Amino acid sequence: MLSQKSIEIIKSTVPVLEVHGTEITTVFYKNMFEAHPELLNIFNHTNQKQGRQQTALANTVLAAAKNIDKLETIIPVVKQIAHKHRSLAVKAEHYPIVGQFLLQSIKEVLGDAATDEIINAWAEAYGVIADVFINIEKEMYAEAKNQEDGWSDYKNFKVIDKVVESECITSFYLAAEDGSFLPAFIPGQYISIRISIPGEQFLFNRQYSLSTSPNKKHYRISVKREAEISKPAGKISNYLHDQIDIGDIIEATAPAGEFTLNNLSENKKLVFLSGGVGITPFMSMVNDIADKQLNLEIDFIHAARNGKVQAFKTELQELKNKIANFHLSYLYDNPSEEDQKDIHFRKTGVIDTEWLKNNIADKNADYYVCGPVPFLHNVIASLKEIGVNDASIHYEFFGPSVNLENEKPALTRE
Repeated sequence: MLSQKSIEIIKSTVPVLEVHGTEITTVFYKNMFEAHPELLNIFNHTNQKQGRQQTALANTVLAAAKNIDKLETIIPVVKQIAHKHRSLAVKAEHYPIVGQFLLQSIKEVLGDAATDEIINAWAEAYGVIADVFINIEKEMYAEAKNQEDGWSDYKNFKVIDKVVESECITSFYLAAEDGSFLPAFIPGQYISIRISIPGEQFLFNRQYSLSTSPNKKHYRISVKREAEISKPAGKISNYLHDQIDIGDIIEATAPAGEFTLNNLSENKKLVFLSGGVGITPFMSMVNDIADKQLNLEIDFIHAARNGKVQAFKTELQELKNKIANFHLSYLYDNPSEEDQKDIHFRKTGVIDTEWLKNNIADKNADYYVCGPVPFLHNVIASLKEIGVNDASIHYEFFGPSVNLENEKPALTRE
């Protein structure tokens, strides 16, 4: 329990964190990795290089400072982060290291303004915040291990099939190397995979949504080859596409995540809006709905550059044949003539307010959105413009969460 004095001191630092938060977290990661390079086996190197992890941590620290007297209000955010931590095998023993270097970075960036009183208050606050994370993650580790067919940390999986889904997306079917059954997961969840790349000093891990319905025998992940001009080619995705084949071994943790369907009702339509590889969690959800023969009305709206890069077109058509009220809509930036002949093609361009207003009749539906950050920004803003309530909009980032309000609208997608 924090003292009232410490609470007041922490709250007084909020304006400073709003200005210097990202600078503090950037120094924090730099110093921590220099002292503990082994932690690079856990953290995503790309997110570090792009600054997304630093920004995400700064936002979390700021939220904790603003709500230090009522931390229960940020528990939903804590749980989202804790799912990621559990999937990456972040352990309780890592938290003292983080605390040490976070306090050092505050002192380094703020200099004399970071008085002993401020540092002591933040040390006390960090201890309380760390305990919240540790306790929630302890429960998650126990749940993952104790569930039927569950396990702790990483487990070896064998690639039993590799299927090219489009020009840039390939699916990998993973079965436990020891032949054991797999625990059930909730459609929309993800797994962390970990691989060693020859010539690289550290291990690499990534989270990928499970892209088919739950079953005891295998998982399916569908990976986009990241090779955009504006950023370095994705080291992990390219290695998976080019080097990993049937029979190879990949480590993975048990499924995690909270981006799942809520309170399903035959009286409430589901609307899925995906951009690019953001389609993957929805494939798991819709396959599960079909398997269970649920009587639900579904609008499935997918945006991509063109039909050649879109994955799962055949599978979606098969799902449409199984689900009575399943409506497909494709929007492409640069459709080919063949794309425009597709019976599900609706528009050249992006999902915008006007298109949603003219094509989504039910503002009271539940909306699920997944894709790159610019796509999320635009679609969620458009949904709000046509009158959809915040409580009806559910979304997931691929990567560290960012503040959508601070993201500039963009029409391009990954």
